[in-house]
Amino acid sequence: MNLFSLLLTLTSLCLMVLTSGALAVPNVLAAPATPCPSDMVYIPGGTFAMGSDSSDFVEEKIAADVTVSSFCIEPHEVTNAQFAEFVAATGYVTVAERPLSKEQFPDLSDDDRAPGSLVFKPPEEGIQQVAYLSWWRWTPGASWRHPFGPDSDIRGKDHYPVVHIAYKDAVAYAAWANRKLPTEAQWEYAARGGVEGSTYTWGEQYSARQANTWQGLFPFFNTKADGHLGTAPVMSFSPNGYGLYDMTGNVWELTADWYTVHHDGNAHSQDPTGPAQAQSYDPKKPQDGAMHVIKGGSYLCAKNYCSRYRPAARESQALDTGTTHVGFRLVKSASKEASTA
Repeated sequence: MNLFSLLLTLTSLCLMVLTSGALAVPNVLAAPATPCPSDMVYIPGGTFAMGSDSSDFVEEKIAADVTVSSFCIEPHEVTNAQFAEFVAATGYVTVAERPLSKEQFPDLSDDDRAPGSLVFKPPEEGIQQVAYLSWWRWTPGASWRHPFGPDSDIRGKDHYPVVHIAYKDAVAYAAWANRKLPTEAQWEYAARGGVEGSTYTWGEQYSARQANTWQGLFPFFNTKADGHLGTAPVMSFSPNGYGLYDMTGNVWELTADWYTVHHDGNAHSQDPTGPAQAQSYDPKKPQDGAMHVIKGGSYLCAKNYCSRYRPAARESQALDTGTTHVGFRLVKSASKEASTA
């Protein structure tokens, strides 16, 4: 082999090495596949004890060995800004912004069927005793845009959780976002943050600095030890072990499950979706018919009332009603290709 042939051979070998290296570079530099959209958090699947065996609330009776597949969840509650984007894109009108149905309420006058929602009204100063639930007032003109009535608004509150959202409203938003409401099992599993058996999302001891709840004697006075009198901007408090914010307090969150007093039918099951609508009933609210489960408690939960700021806690919410303390967040199935990569 002459010198020219030797140089040509060496050059060819170098080009082969460089070419093979170049082909390998994209595999090294390529972004790893992720199971969730960038604005969601991946929750690895697992099995947990749903509910509580130490609670005084019968509806929290434990449902053992509930298994949940991996899924994606939004890190915080849907905000006013996010909901406004949906309304701007679709022209959607919430349940609270629609007149009450004449078919459903034939005995009401047109004035009494005006659009509105339920608003929390604390007792007047000096009053020391009130009837149960008397702090809720039907308020014409109250809606997500006007949370305390027509004279209120949400200016400067883009990052606060949207409220006065009925179940139908949350489902409409979810369809637009190509997501869905979590099942009760998904929600509770995510709220626990990977910690099994703790009373709260952060551990065993209650702390006003961990969540937006009511401090003081409800409904008479709130000391605001957590820095907030009403709702707080999302992500104002520390996240749980999965990086999720406000899984305790701030606002109750809607789930996809129909409510029944006992949820032990979920025990020993994979990805339970709760009872059928025909089974849904809350003996405390017989007039409301079938209802959905809400989770997490709210800024109105206090030690002397509600005390539902725990993952195991659960309450019922009427289908056609929004309030000043109920919102939602969404989930999505994890990408199977990415989650098994």
